[in-house]
Amino acid sequence: MRGMNREKKARSSGNKWSWFALFWVAMGLIDGTNTVVLMRSQGMHHAWPELFASIAARWTLWAFVTPAIFWMWQKYPLRWQKEFAGNWLRHVAAFLAVGAVGAAWTAIIEIWLNPWEPQKAPDPFTVMWPRLFFGQMLSVLLLYSAMVVVRWLLESRERIARQEMEAARLAEQLSKAQLSALRQQIEPHFLFNTLNTVAALVREGKSGAAVDVIAGLSELLRHALKTSERQQVALGEELEILEKYLEIEKVRFAERLTVHMEVPNELREARVPSLILQPIVENAVKHGISRRAAGGVIKIGAERRNGSVRLSVFNDGPGFPKEWERGGGIGLGNVRERLASLYGGNGELRVENEAGGVKVTVTVPVENEGE
Repeated sequence: MRGMNREKKARSSGNKWSWFALFWVAMGLIDGTNTVVLMRSQGMHHAWPELFASIAARWTLWAFVTPAIFWMWQKYPLRWQKEFAGNWLRHVAAFLAVGAVGAAWTAIIEIWLNPWEPQKAPDPFTVMWPRLFFGQMLSVLLLYSAMVVVRWLLESRERIARQEMEAARLAEQLSKAQLSALRQQIEPHFLFNTLNTVAALVREGKSGAAVDVIAGLSELLRHALKTSERQQVALGEELEILEKYLEIEKVRFAERLTVHMEVPNELREARVPSLILQPIVENAVKHGISRRAAGGVIKIGAERRNGSVRLSVFNDGPGFPKEWERGGGIGLGNVRERLASLYGGNGELRVENEAGGVKVTVTVPVENEGE
């Protein structure tokens, strides 16, 4: 991973320097063209190809100087700190060095190409260099300062990007921790309820049924462990776990519990939060089926609607008081919090009294396995 990060960083740095080199070459071409056209329009007579080449070549030096200025800023930043004065002196020295090198570079080019007065011999280097050094000092200062500002802006952007990435990473970790905590509340809650069922069956002398419940619980926990590291699973996997849970409840309620499941095959690959249906069905059993001597029916369905998957659990037990609909205890409360953590405002839990029973609906965005 570190090797990949270094390679990515090196590639990004190479692209950045390529763009800077291209910028300075473009500046040279523009300045050279502008100077030649302007002077010719005023009737001046110079060695035009040589003049164009000498002006363009001046700018190319900055393609090599820019990385050095950026390095100076990185090593000696001009911030208010104890090394502030020393860093300023270093940058002043660097600016003078750039000016000296630039004057030498320009002097060498003009002595070689002699673009201004080709009929006369150019001035010697010892004469031309100091003239160029002092004559170009203001422009070098402006360009050096501009490069320092550009480096500061790039550094600020990189720092903000790193802070945003770190904030996103921490938010993701926090979200995962919250989701794991919510899930860990659901699993023991269900486990304790199941063990209470086993204890009740044993007290009633139904040891065979108790053994069946324990075997079903073992199978259910094995399936749940397969998805313990994933916050989302395929709907088909979620239904397998739910069927294991319902097998346990059927041992407890026998003929009093009837389950109808209507889930289209094309939706079984849709991704949903793991263990999202079990606490809803558990509430349907606890607050609906168990309160009726004759038992009742639980209907589980799924449909695609407006870019979302809508899961529903209906039971024909007694309805809830209106103030209860936003509650629901640990089970539905955790479902609501998990949906908010995973999907924000795109996930929804609704608890509604309907004619002849209660319907709980979970809506999540459509995501298929492997996306």
